[in-house]
Amino acid sequence: MNIRYWSLPTILFLIFLLSCSQKKQNAATTAEATTKNKTAAETYYTLDDFKLVKKFDTHVHINTTDAGLIKQAEEDNFRLLTINVDAPGYPDITEQQRLALEHVKAYPERIAYATSISVKDFNAPDWQNKTIAYLKDSFAKGAVAVKFWKNIGMELKDKNNKFVMVDNPQFDPIIDFISQNKRTLIAHLGEPRNCWLPIDKMTVNGDKNYYREHPQYHMYLHPEYPSYEQHIQARDHMLEKHSDVTFVGAHLGSLEWSVDELAKRLDKFPNMAVDMAARIPHFQYQSVKEREKVRGFFIKYQDRLIYATDFVFNKDRNSADVRKQAHETWSRDWKFFASDENMSVPSIEGTFNGLKLSREVIDKIYFQNAEKRFSSVNPK
Repeated sequence: MNIRYWSLPTILFLIFLLSCSQKKQNAATTAEATTKNKTAAETYYTLDDFKLVKKFDTHVHINTTDAGLIKQAEEDNFRLLTINVDAPGYPDITEQQRLALEHVKAYPERIAYATSISVKDFNAPDWQNKTIAYLKDSFAKGAVAVKFWKNIGMELKDKNNKFVMVDNPQFDPIIDFISQNKRTLIAHLGEPRNCWLPIDKMTVNGDKNYYREHPQYHMYLHPEYPSYEQHIQARDHMLEKHSDVTFVGAHLGSLEWSVDELAKRLDKFPNMAVDMAARIPHFQYQSVKEREKVRGFFIKYQDRLIYATDFVFNKDRNSADVRKQAHETWSRDWKFFASDENMSVPSIEGTFNGLKLSREVIDKIYFQNAEKRFSSVNPK
């Protein structure tokens, strides 16, 4: 039909129909966009959700009566695990326990603590019995976990002046006791692989600066000490012997340099999880070139990864400075895990995009995985 012969009413009617069709199309487009936005909101957290989400930092060391870090944790919706450790420069483990219990009593919903063992008298005939007695007392007071430190393998020697590794039979009854009492064993064994590399081959600036300033701890310069591989092998052997113990490898189990290597251990040892304390930059380093691999690793092993920082708060540190550092670190890490924004951090060269993990994964790595392994235990 030639449009020249259309009547005015017909033209107006057609215009009306076209208008209705366009409105329906616009409404459908708006509905689709709304649905997508709603789905995204249900699937992912935003940066603004930081303080709304329950979180757990499972690796801090509070060696002071000052509750500043705990108060910042309250403000940022964190629970804390303060870990006693048999390390130089720290108070004796009995004093660390006293301080921890003081905070647990004052803030029972905000903080828990992990006890530790001392290897000071490791070669004495009664060392095992005394260590188990100390752990028994710690458990009665509410300790939810036990920390083994890197002096095992890096400092401790036997009667023949040989380095003692964590798979030494002397530790077997200690680990069995921890398992029987349904506590978690946290172990910092070895160091980052960078420790055994020349400085120009290291991956993150923090390691480069630290070992440049502390050559006595730079194992590349000390071949008389156990190798990186020996530490990993000893830890793996210990887990083979104690497949029933709930184990958390501190600092990504010293496998921070490769998500592939870490995945191999998580596949091999079902009782193993790892905390991220002081090792998140290593994920970020790998994300510069292989973001999707790192993101896929988090998704696949979402039940085995635990958020942690390794904050140290002692009497010589200013409370306000500690609170500021904690908030900035917690916020920056949240941005890495919850968003896909482009980021840079002082620890590494180059930029990377955040992992933008789903709410389900975030809830696990920030809280649920920790709750399973460090749930509160009521003192007897």
